[in-house]
Amino acid sequence: MTDTLPAAPSTRASQRPPRGAIQRMPLPRDPKVPYRAGSWAVVLIVLVVLHLMAFSATEFYPGKLVTGAQGMMNFLAEAIPPDLSADVLRAGIDGALTTLWVGLLGTTISVPFALLLAVLGARTTTPNGFVYQVARGILSFFRAVPDIVFALIFVTAVGLGPFAGVLALIAHNTGVMGKLWSEAMEDIDPGPEQALRTAGASRWQVVANATIPTVLPQLTGLLLYRFDVNVRSSLVLGLVGAGGIGLLINKAIKTFQFDEMLTYLIIILIVIVAVDLASAWIRKRLQ
Repeated sequence: MTDTLPAAPSTRASQRPPRGAIQRMPLPRDPKVPYRAGSWAVVLIVLVVLHLMAFSATEFYPGKLVTGAQGMMNFLAEAIPPDLSADVLRAGIDGALTTLWVGLLGTTISVPFALLLAVLGARTTTPNGFVYQVARGILSFFRAVPDIVFALIFVTAVGLGPFAGVLALIAHNTGVMGKLWSEAMEDIDPGPEQALRTAGASRWQVVANATIPTVLPQLTGLLLYRFDVNVRSSLVLGLVGAGGIGLLINKAIKTFQFDEMLTYLIIILIVIVAVDLASAWIRKRLQ
């Protein structure tokens, strides 16, 4: 009897993976990966070069902090302890309140101007392209000119004092708040507006009864945020003659009364913290 040899397994059968085994397919290579890596390398090199140029142009040399440490210590020695005399405290509190009133009026008086320009500068409420571009241009101008530049202009026009600071904040805050409000109006759900248009409402009726009520919580939150910023800005405006506690700080620095300056800084810090807490409380109540 002849022995029969077992048949050799076929090539396909020998290459077939066992049952239950997970087949790993080779991942396709992304041809854009080297290009992206090269692009990021170029961006990184450009950023490094720009920062080196900026360091050189601004003379940003941290070593100067070490060489100027003695001057800083002398400054702190003259500022500490703060001057807590009655006259200095009274002047500081009056100046801080003036700064607070400047920030308040600069915020609230700019509301109607910012609201009008926001409505005219939002595509959802202004279909006329020419009106839209004009409103956007006005907002860009008021936003581009810093409030301190407006303060210098109004100080020249109306003289030293908080009135110039109020006018400066009205102009700058109109541009900033108008842009923020217009963007909020463009992001709302168009359903209520379309429903009123279908019912025959005019454009201003749609704005008054659909657009503004829909975005009112956002507008209020942005208004409170701008009030916080304007209180701080009014402090800086006082340094250029726009009144408030900033004017007292500038005077104390020029006369080398650093202990008085520290007192004024502590007072304005308390005011700003109080404004922050009040704004946070109002935002929580509106949610």
